[in-house]
Amino acid sequence: MTRETVGKIAVDLIQKTPDTRDPIELERELHTDYESNVFLCLESGKKEYPGDFFIVVITKKEPLLQNVLRHYFVHRKSCPTPDYDQTVYRYDKKQDKFEFVWVIPSKDTCCIFKNNALIINPEERVLLQFILDFDDGTLYKKSKKFNKERETIGCALQ
Repeated sequence: MTRETVGKIAVDLIQKTPDTRDPIELERELHTDYESNVFLCLESGKKEYPGDFFIVVITKKEPLLQNVLRHYFVHRKSCPTPDYDQTVYRYDKKQDKFEFVWVIPSKDTCCIFKNNALIINPEERVLLQFILDFDDGTLYKKSKKFNKERETIGCALQ
């Protein structure tokens, strides 16, 4: 039994009329194995770090196949700098607590949300707030606080 390549599947999907345009349905399909991969990364991080750590999920579009998205799951000791196409979770070892920190969608999605902030559906207001917090530097300050870094004001060379 031979499997089709990702390229062939992507081309077939471009030519096919989508079954749905519902963003919630599309998001569910995209995250079929997402949760299990997050928990695999969590278990791996628990073995590697003696204390707290972060899980970062980076979503990337394939350069030649724009309808193919891939998720990369990485654990790390420090909180990352906020960026587009990024979801961050934090594991607190003392409390054995796993928490969602933020999600930042693609740059295009951020622009659409900011330009239409007054008419965003109530279900999407949480995402809008993350986008606004990313835009005004609130998430950056939060990452520095998690990393116990002091905030620099003005020129760093002073």
